[in-house]
Amino acid sequence: MRIREFESEILLPLPPETVFPFFADAKNLDAITPPWLHFRIITPQPIEMRAGTLIDYRLRLHGLPIRWRTLISDWQPPFRFVDQQVRGPYRQWIHTHTFEPRLGGTLARDVVRYCARLDFITHPLFVRRDIERIFAFRHEALRKHFYAAPAAA
Repeated sequence: MRIREFESEILLPLPPETVFPFFADAKNLDAITPPWLHFRIITPQPIEMRAGTLIDYRLRLHGLPIRWRTLISDWQPPFRFVDQQVRGPYRQWIHTHTFEPRLGGTLARDVVRYCARLDFITHPLFVRRDIERIFAFRHEALRKHFYAAPAAA
């Protein structure tokens, strides 16, 4: 099983204590997920985010319907949380989110350790490209949200 890693970071203009609550609210996932994924949270809301929380989603990837369940395995507001796929399209998906004070704002970093099914075929054909497109969309959505938001007093 080949474990791959994807890293992404964005500097947001507000402190972690202001940025983290956006990520702690599961309903905001819809705003930072590309519409072409047809993403929908099916766990009843509101969802209390904490270590041990399970969240179920539905989405479509390359036209295929996918059910995805994640476990919040680590929860350390306002600096870190980890979600892990329990059921879904990957053999492994561990997504670590960190929020570090930086330059008067927050460096939001994503590190995803993943293993695609049939990796030797699927990864070069579309998995890596899909992940890059998803995070590019996410960064643009975060820029629009946080740079358009009024500055914290």
